[in-house]
This record gives sequence, C-alpha cells and structure tokens, in this order.
Amino acid sequence: MSVTRSQVDQGSKGTSRKEIHAQEREPAPGEVVPLPPAMGKRPEEFVSYLRVSTTRQGADGLGIEAQRKAIAEFLNGGRVSVREFLEVESGRRDDNRPRLQEALAECRRRKATLVVARLDRLARDAHFLLGLQKAGVKFIAADFPEANELTIGILALVAQYESRLISLRTKAAMAAAKARGKKFGGQPENFRGRWVEGLAKSAEARLARKRQRARDLEGLVVPLRKSGATLQQIANALNASGHRTPRGAFWSPAAVREVLLTLEDQDREEEERGRKEGTSRQRAGQ
Repeated sequence: MSVTRSQVDQGSKGTSRKEIHAQEREPAPGEVVPLPPAMGKRPEEFVSYLRVSTTRQGADGLGIEAQRKAIAEFLNGGRVSVREFLEVESGRRDDNRPRLQEALAECRRRKATLVVARLDRLARDAHFLLGLQKAGVKFIAADFPEANELTIGILALVAQYESRLISLRTKAAMAAAKARGKKFGGQPENFRGRWVEGLAKSAEARLARKRQRARDLEGLVVPLRKSGATLQQIANALNASGHRTPRGAFWSPAAVREVLLTLEDQDREEEERGRKEGTSRQRAGQ
C-alpha cells in the first residue's frame, strides 16, 4: 500500500505541516507562550556531621538539636542531606573520631559535601582541618557558608589559638588558686570512707524508691494476683492502663514478680516490727 506525501506530512498524530508552521510562528505582542520543561538538575548532596562533648553536651548552646536545626536551615533550598553522623568525643582528639572517618568515607562514595553546624564543631586543630582539604573532601560550615579555602584555613588557626588560650587560662587560674592554699580533689585518707558512705546512701535511696513504686501499684497487682491472674496477665493489665516501668519500658512477668516480692518483703518487715514493738510493750508493762 502506497503512502501519499500529505499523509507523511500529517504524521502519526494527525498534525499537518501547515499546522506545525502555525505553531512555530512568532508570538503576538502580549501573548504568553509556555516554555518547554527544563531538564531536572540533580540536587547537591550533603553529609551532616554532629559532635557533642561527653561531659558538657549542649553547655555551649550548640547541643545536638541546635546543631540539627542549624544544618537543616542551611540545607533548606534544594540541598539534600543523605546521611547524618553523630560523634560523642572531644574536638581536641582528632585521632579518635571514628564517626568522622565514616562521614568522610560516605562523602567520597557519594561525592557529597560534609556540612557541620559550626567550624569549631569540626576541629580545633588547623593541621587536621586543612588535611581534610588535601583528602579531597569538600566541607562547609552552616554558620559561615561563604568561607573559601583561605578563610577556612585562617579561621582554623584562630580556633586553634583560642583553644590554646583557654587551656593556658585554666592552668593559670588553678596555679593561682593553689598559691592561695586551695586544694583540688578529695583527701586520700577520707576518700574510701566517703565512697563507701555514698554507696550505702545510694542503695538506701534506690530501695526506698523501689518500695514506694511497689506500694503505688499494690491496689492493682495484688487483687489481680489474688483472683488467680498470671504474671503475664497482670503485666498486660498494667500496660493496657498506661503504666510503665521506672525506666519507661513495658511491663513483663519478671518485673511484676519483682513488685510482688517487694510488697511481700515490706509486709514481712512490718509484721516483724509489730511483733518486736508488742514484745517491748509487754516487757515494759511487767
């Protein structure tokens, strides 16, 4: 079957060449012509790195949540966070930061940029910070995204100098206090006695809290136990009523057994105390 030229001009969608030329005409003044869709650009990927101190988390006003918020505000606008790494270390120990090494490896795999909330979150060692640049990993600080390699190097030197000044000021203050007769730390001869006393007081406080919690649940667990309920059934009843263990977990049969045993111990001690008091009163009456 032969095909005519007019059929070819119309094409598979039934559009004639005349109509195509009409579509390609110059737009009239004021006419709005839709632009063809642009090719999608791959969003820039970032790997976020958070660090907190083991002793003073958030004491400087930049705890975990504050760091997350700062990084999220920086990434808002087409940037994508592909993964987050959290380090619980001191910024001065750059040789013992496994999570940072994992974050750098992730950046190399994805060709992503390492982002931190603040420059001194990354390190206070200029040599280490500049070494990151030599490793071929791009990084940026959310509080100073305009910084280039030169300014980051200068800021790293300033951060290292500030850290050294803090250390010197602390040592000077301790030396001045010692010169005034102040003694740091506990006395060796009294340390063991205070330590044992502290352990005893801590055990007493834990036992008191444990017994109080058992008394609080006595009105619920004891009647169920007397009615023949199993430990698992009692645990289910506690969980269904919204009760949780002191650690915030769901109740288990073992935890219910511990409560019942605590109540039994308290009842036994109270009975024994009552007998002793009765005996004392009898002797006093004689």
